[in-house]
Amino acid sequence: MGTWKSRGLRGSILEDMINRTNDLYREKHLALIQKIPTPITPINIDKSSRHITLAYFDQKSTVDYIGAVQGIPVCFDAKECAVRTFPLANVHPHQVAFMEEFEQQGGIAFLILYFKSEEELYYLPLRDLKRFWERMQNGGRKSFTYDEIDHHFRIYAKKEFLVHYLEAIQLDLDWRDAEEHEHTSGKIG
Repeated sequence: MGTWKSRGLRGSILEDMINRTNDLYREKHLALIQKIPTPITPINIDKSSRHITLAYFDQKSTVDYIGAVQGIPVCFDAKECAVRTFPLANVHPHQVAFMEEFEQQGGIAFLILYFKSEEELYYLPLRDLKRFWERMQNGGRKSFTYDEIDHHFRIYAKKEFLVHYLEAIQLDLDWRDAEEHEHTSGKIG
């Protein structure tokens, strides 16, 4: 069971930006996405500040966010890396399994990646994550690089949307539709 030590609960800037974007998506009736809290059990609490200083995770978390975009179920996790290489150890097998099952049920699963060194955000579709994951499981690299991701899926801020990932979801849907059309039109009936 994992433990967590902190000087107080502090969320990441990336999650704060995503949360604000999700609030705006909800206000504008574009999407309803919720942050899924990771259940923890406190071990030590600073009596003067009432902050948790040591805790353990109650259970394995699935993903950070889940909800619907215009009737389409979506789930995703937000990840940051300081350099141009993302270690796959930052994604857990139970998260990949959950995202695979989510897509089998007709949803869309992805990661939002923030490359701090580049100050750039990207949408990583599950199919790309699975490609890197399978490479690792077959004895290959235990990471992927900034240069390996599809840069068509860069996420930009747009107006008040700090992490406007809906455009990347639309691009993903368009590509899925094109692949499906290519697959079905190539069949001989």
